[in-house]
Amino acid sequence: MNKIASFQVDHTKFGIGMYISRIDGDIVTYDIRMVKPNGGIYIENPSLHTIEHLFATYARNSEFKDSVIYVGPMGCRTGFYLLARNLSSENAIKLVRDSFEFISGFEGTIPGTTIEECGNYLEHNLESAKKDVLPLLKKLENYTPEMLDYSWHFSKK
Repeated sequence: MNKIASFQVDHTKFGIGMYISRIDGDIVTYDIRMVKPNGGIYIENPSLHTIEHLFATYARNSEFKDSVIYVGPMGCRTGFYLLARNLSSENAIKLVRDSFEFISGFEGTIPGTTIEECGNYLEHNLESAKKDVLPLLKKLENYTPEMLDYSWHFSKK
């Protein structure tokens, strides 16, 4: 079998940030890294699950909701994928930044956390989620579309 695109990126050469992972026709997959790959620190499942619920809810209710195809966690627990269409690079960065700001200040009941709505409704941790989004939120403060290219970061090392 052919090696998939995400396995062809050298994970030792990039860290926290947002990247374009692939483009399939009009669908762009964004690689949203919240911790350094293989850095020894990973997002705990309850936090990852809470971020997923809040990120997806925010993104699908934002001004960019018609462009959002999918928001979901990476199995390696280092971040998320965002799939979108008809969304400029500037607006993709804005959407992620705004979503993570929303999560960092969220108070109340996490959306979709009843037994009827979620397959693992008890595994959530809002306080950890609020803390876990902060490193990426800081990184995205002055992020530019050029920085979405993995190679931009490789050249800065």
